[in-house]
Amino acid sequence: MLIVGEKINVISKTIGPAVKERDSKPIQELARAQVEAGANLLEVNIGPATKGGPEMMEWLVKTVQEVVDVPLSIDTTNPEATEAGLKVHKGQALINSASGDPERLHTMMSLAQKYKAKIIGLTLTEKGIPRDASERCIIAADILQAAMEYGIPMEDLYLDPLLLPIAVAQEQAVQGLEAIAMFKQLNDPAPQTIVGLSNICNGAPKEIHSVLNTTYLVMLINCGLDAAIADALDENLMNAVKTVAVFKNEVLYCHSYLE
Repeated sequence: MLIVGEKINVISKTIGPAVKERDSKPIQELARAQVEAGANLLEVNIGPATKGGPEMMEWLVKTVQEVVDVPLSIDTTNPEATEAGLKVHKGQALINSASGDPERLHTMMSLAQKYKAKIIGLTLTEKGIPRDASERCIIAADILQAAMEYGIPMEDLYLDPLLLPIAVAQEQAVQGLEAIAMFKQLNDPAPQTIVGLSNICNGAPKEIHSVLNTTYLVMLINCGLDAAIADALDENLMNAVKTVAVFKNEVLYCHSYLE
């Protein structure tokens, strides 16, 4: 189970100004903290980045990889900024994300092929959010087919069912679980699966974020989830990930396994 630390995001009140002012200190401190907490990859999210996006992403990727030795998930809706990050990234990056929209799907798959990057396929199209797991699976099949056409190995393709907040779309939580299970049946070998976990608690009181995220993550893992973009600084969540690995016999049990 891979955890992609979600904290380096320009919407953050700390990270946004730091990126704008090119202040590396708070960014690098947060990068180290997430990796020390157990994150396997780190998200670097600059949003739309319509002004100066490529230079911003290049600086951010270099800044983070100066202090941590993990791959980065490059997240922006600006394709030029995505490519700028890929050009300077050390090792194999993760592109977040392609979608079922034909134009974006082509653009992002082309970048994944060119830079031998892993890629997230978000089950969303220009028509909007799918209604259920079956609609998500139809879009996922199109994304999977495009990945094959571009020579993307299944171990490098991560399908994302697009989680919606439990506070406003409770019935969609079950659809997310069912979609993950369905994605794993689309091909042999199966594609990887991923979620933006914190979407599930958006709009809920902060004091219950951890219990919502942790409980739902365990349920998702049981359905075949391979990775989550999540809060690596949430100790309860990270302890749950470690405990699931023990129960699945992926890690040898010892009394100090949480340390």
